[in-house]
Amino acid sequence: MYLKTHLVVSVFAILVLVNFVNDKFIFALVVLISTLIPDIDTKNSKVGKYKIFRPLQFFLGHRGPVHSFSFLILISILLIFWKPVIALGFFVGFSLHLIFDSFTQMGIYPFWPLKKRWKWFIKTGGRIENFIFSLFLVVDLVLFFSLFIDVF
Repeated sequence: MYLKTHLVVSVFAILVLVNFVNDKFIFALVVLISTLIPDIDTKNSKVGKYKIFRPLQFFLGHRGPVHSFSFLILISILLIFWKPVIALGFFVGFSLHLIFDSFTQMGIYPFWPLKKRWKWFIKTGGRIENFIFSLFLVVDLVLFFSLFIDVF
């Protein structure tokens, strides 16, 4: 899926979960950043286009270990011990990226190095993805403006 779709889904999660976390700004920031991380494994992404990621892309390939729940769980556990305040946000953003990529035709290998692939029929950039993007964008706007209505 495209970055814009991952971002509107992550904004939805932020708007739904932000009232349940103590440090709202850090949570929101980490969710948004972590939803970008799985795509560092391809030079065609907004984040992966930077040359610093070329060695990673060369050795791991797109939708390999970085695009897996194995990687997500490992990094999340490390974050719990190192910086617990960012662990939940990382888990939410990264896992949503993986879940939504698993619905695409390319899919993901969720428990890399196992070769079982999760995939479905959604074409990246196709009509269904555009519908998902539009739906989440509308819901995000409704949720965002409902925050201000509650204030008044």
